[in-house]
Amino acid sequence: MTEKVHRLGLLSMFVFLLIVLLGAWFAGRDKSDSEGGTRFLIGISQPNLSDPWHVALNEEVKEEVDKHNDIRVIFTDAAQSSAQQKEDIRHLVGYGVDLLVVSLDDPAALTATVAEVYRKIPVIVLGRGVTGYDYTLYIGTDNEVVGQKAGEFAAETLKGRKGTIVEVQGFGDSPTVQERSLGFREAIAGSNLEVTHVVNSDWQRDRAEDQLTDLLAKDGNVDLIFAHSESMALGAYRALKNTGRMNIDIIGIDGVTTKTGGSPYVSERQLIGMVRSPTGGREAIQYALDILNKEKGIPKKVILRSRLVTSDTESGDGADGKAAPPDRNGKETLKLGFAQVGSESGWRIAHTNSVIGAAKDAGIELLFRNADQSQERQFESIREFIRQRVDVIAFSPKTETGWEEVLSEAKDAGIPVILSDREVKVKDDSLWTAYIGSDFREEGRRAARWLTEQADREPDRVYRIVELQGTPDSAPALGRKKGFEELIRDDDRFAYAASLEGDFTKRSGKELMAEALEKFGKSIDVVYAHNDDMALGAIEAIEAYGLKPGKDILLISVDATKSAMDALSIGKLNLVVECNPLLGPQLMKAVKDVSQGKDLPMKIITSEGVFTQELVKQVKRNREY
Repeated sequence: MTEKVHRLGLLSMFVFLLIVLLGAWFAGRDKSDSEGGTRFLIGISQPNLSDPWHVALNEEVKEEVDKHNDIRVIFTDAAQSSAQQKEDIRHLVGYGVDLLVVSLDDPAALTATVAEVYRKIPVIVLGRGVTGYDYTLYIGTDNEVVGQKAGEFAAETLKGRKGTIVEVQGFGDSPTVQERSLGFREAIAGSNLEVTHVVNSDWQRDRAEDQLTDLLAKDGNVDLIFAHSESMALGAYRALKNTGRMNIDIIGIDGVTTKTGGSPYVSERQLIGMVRSPTGGREAIQYALDILNKEKGIPKKVILRSRLVTSDTESGDGADGKAAPPDRNGKETLKLGFAQVGSESGWRIAHTNSVIGAAKDAGIELLFRNADQSQERQFESIREFIRQRVDVIAFSPKTETGWEEVLSEAKDAGIPVILSDREVKVKDDSLWTAYIGSDFREEGRRAARWLTEQADREPDRVYRIVELQGTPDSAPALGRKKGFEELIRDDDRFAYAASLEGDFTKRSGKELMAEALEKFGKSIDVVYAHNDDMALGAIEAIEAYGLKPGKDILLISVDATKSAMDALSIGKLNLVVECNPLLGPQLMKAVKDVSQGKDLPMKIITSEGVFTQELVKQVKRNREY
């Protein structure tokens, strides 16, 4: 152990000296020299380089940097020490990097450090995210979806059997681990499969090997191992060899395609499957340049597409959902078909105007159809677009489900589909190319975080909540409810008086609130409305009942339209979580990119704020919607 610590100390000293030399060299260069000089210096902080995923990340970064003559990067390796990574980040900032790219093994340990840097320079977080929102951009995969893909494959592999599963996790309190585990368990729920053991191996191959060797020697009843990373999956394979238990299947996550990556291990059947989690190294440099050049429309999150790789599938190159460039038959003008869900709210009208205006500015021919809250009309519009051979189809779906048939028709016709504002739930996610919009679940979390902060001031009080939901089975309603409940469900200070289904309209908000007041009266402490229009309707109902909204009852809303900001400024709302409807420019960029055959991320999540009564006056005058 002493020898290992000594080696780590020497390695850390070597890394420190290397950073000093590089920092001094870069500091002597003229960043303003646009003729072959270095304009931007980017720091890349890695938790280790013993993991194939992290090695592949560096390789991707280097390949992308080589395409640009005006940027340089400094890499650091913390050798699996969170304390060392904090020091690495401090040194990088001290040497004057213009932007920090950081990949984390232990988000809980680094969240405060990342937040501190974010107050000084832009920060891009890769792969395993930090808690909260104190960063410029997150690039990674949807970890819950990654877990679901692994769980679905586990259920398929052990079909008809009563399977016992060992789950090998990274750092137990990280959001990545929690989300991957949740997705996996949701996917196997209702089957005969059961997770009987959970092992925390801190993302390390050797630790996973040692722990699983001990476990398998004691427990002979294991059918499958689900490892949260490639390194830990390879540690599991070594444990099987150590114990002679080669009849146990292993599913891993990461699946990079370097010589030491996951796909070769799958093809050689050491692992039966791997859910690929792209590193995002290439995208990090591309977005870093956009950020440093102060381009408009920088998203808050970019979610890359994951895919399952097995010995029966292709090698793992490419990504599901990538559409071939449309056959434009010599046309110069792009044609976009857009099927809007309706005009049920001020937010939706702003969204529509943004799409129409951005198409005009981009020189894209827009075929616009309004479904007036009818999914059947959206089906008809999409089929009309297919018949008219548009280049790209985009739409904001009324509900998450029921889209397989019509989207399959678009895929068969070779027309890429982009989701705007709302998502769909289909088994084959290659039926759509990209989603552009908000993180509805995070919006719910942000509403709940504010409420818990208010409750901290009166710790002995119980808050009775009335929730006004949006359209049933719609992505915003599902996400906002789920995110809100995540943070309050185990907190005894909160209790639901009622959770009522509305339809995102002011009328339904007023009617539902009147119903709740008639039943619960003055015992209601909080109203959480899934959008501004329902919140504004609730305000009218509360005033008609003889109470003061914002004082007698706390009101939380989502959207941040002008009407809601007005209500916030005069104290009738207490909190408004922003949901940005101005998605038109990002949509038009995506339409152009996909028409040129460029890869699109699976999800592009917009940057949004949270507004209190104290903050609203600072931002209200500059609101565009």
